[in-house]
Amino acid sequence: MKILHLADLHIGKSILEQSLLKDQEYMLEQIIKIIKEKDINTVLIAGDIYDRSIPSTEAINLLDNFLVTLTKELKIKVLIISGNHDSKERLNFGSKLFEKEGLYIQTSYDGNLRKIEIPDEYGFINFYLLPYLKPADVKAFFDCDIENYNDAIKKIIEKETINEKERNIIVSHQFVTSGTFSPERSDSETITLGGTENVDISNYDKFDYVALGHIHRPQKLIKDNIRYSGTILKYSFSEVNHNKTVPIIEYKEKGNLTIELIPLVPARDMRIIKGPIDELLKKENYLNTNLDDYIEAIITDEEPVYDAINRIRRVYPNTLKLDILNNRTRENEETHLESIEKIKEKTELELFNEFFKFQNNEEMNKKEEKIIKEIINELRKEE
Repeated sequence: MKILHLADLHIGKSILEQSLLKDQEYMLEQIIKIIKEKDINTVLIAGDIYDRSIPSTEAINLLDNFLVTLTKELKIKVLIISGNHDSKERLNFGSKLFEKEGLYIQTSYDGNLRKIEIPDEYGFINFYLLPYLKPADVKAFFDCDIENYNDAIKKIIEKETINEKERNIIVSHQFVTSGTFSPERSDSETITLGGTENVDISNYDKFDYVALGHIHRPQKLIKDNIRYSGTILKYSFSEVNHNKTVPIIEYKEKGNLTIELIPLVPARDMRIIKGPIDELLKKENYLNTNLDDYIEAIITDEEPVYDAINRIRRVYPNTLKLDILNNRTRENEETHLESIEKIKEKTELELFNEFFKFQNNEEMNKKEEKIIKEIINELRKEE
């Protein structure tokens, strides 16, 4: 069986008010070409199908056209789980009807880890669908305490009887780490600070391939067969050095699994250009580049530059961001960092008192201070 692993489509996403729908449509068409060329049998999409819980009509239509092509025209199986950006209820709509066409959608946990068996010439491959879950989604199904994300995923998988002599693949959307090793992340991801979302890699030991979503940079996690597919496009300027790929897994008999990474080439790339504005606008410096790329321009002139954004956009029409980097802005940045460090040294009560004084032009009285102390203590207990 040949399996294509996708995740984090984020259909409907915008960057700095620039819609990426046309770019996403281009990439999905490219993926369909890959599916045809590589004779793919099954497609896995590991969460964050949409960028918002309430997607636009245009985003829904784009996904609909993509899935119709896969299931109706190409007659391949598609397995989807929900991610933290998806509305479980909306994504799950019509899922029972869709199964007749080979489209399987899993957005919730009902006490059992869902298994889909798909046959090939070597027997069956067991696909386990584990959507994005919070500890609160799982507590009701277990008598023991579920204190964090790792506890939740560990209990769900431990409950299942997984025959390790068979071929087993799991699709999961969580922040999976390995001890102190964490996957490389970017600015376009939303991960809770402090490691509270971490799920340890050891929970997936019984599976031959782990198709992960949640992290936007394509990468393996220690082992080749535990992999974040990454996004199909660059979704922030922190991703300019990412090489987007799509993994294709060919799984024959038990233990005979190979992975091929196919490069994805966007219609418009995302780039950062840096230097004095006159240098950036010299023809020899932008000749043979795609002027339609999405651009962050960093201007390093020491003197003020008149109408910089429009001058840049005459050459690069899709310039989304303009920054100034010179001695003056460096001093401002250093001052800003010093201010942040001073804030870190203050207690919650001191910070709230400063906010109160700013709002009311006077400090809190003893009674008000006592109330705030009690609230802070309660919040600490909840943590």
